[in-house]
Amino acid sequence: MLFPEEIETDRLRLRRLSHETVDAIEYYRLCSRHEPGIEDVTAYLPWDPHETVKETHDYLDELEAKWEAGTRAEYVIRPKSGEDGAGEIAGAGGLVLDWERQTAKPAIWLRKRFWGRGYGGERAAAMLELAFDRLDVPLVAVPVEDGNERSRRAVEKYVEAHGGQYDGVVRNSTVRPDGRVVDHHRYTVTREQYRASVGTA
Repeated sequence: MLFPEEIETDRLRLRRLSHETVDAIEYYRLCSRHEPGIEDVTAYLPWDPHETVKETHDYLDELEAKWEAGTRAEYVIRPKSGEDGAGEIAGAGGLVLDWERQTAKPAIWLRKRFWGRGYGGERAAAMLELAFDRLDVPLVAVPVEDGNERSRRAVEKYVEAHGGQYDGVVRNSTVRPDGRVVDHHRYTVTREQYRASVGTA
């Protein structure tokens, strides 16, 4: 198995996101306009709120196919016992692998009620460990859409903590779901920077 089925951090339990681990209808409700604050959650994400249960079902199919192909490891995030909302789905996060470019890209979304707890950085540390220690990827790149200052602050914090750097702005980096072309700020951590930061050879 290329990716671990489960990952634990101090406060979080990450489990492979699939039809087996979540109910498609429950997950749809969290990814749709039924979820309070979903418009704020998806404002800078590469997807809009889901419109139908079928859309969520097909999305889970897609994630399962990418998992099997070794191009994306996606995990449902749940706080551990002792945390507010323990056991609930707080969001999802994972790692997108571009083996040709020898680069991994972390991704995350969290329900609004779970913002401000540092879960993003905790999950990021786990994804860096997965990328560098298990998969031996040479580079992790983190794109942040221009204007998303909240995410930039969070990314800067964990990238700096792991020896990484800010590379600059990538113009016309991607197309949003609504058709807008947007810029991204690019942050990177190399395998060598990461290992120096955690004290491994």
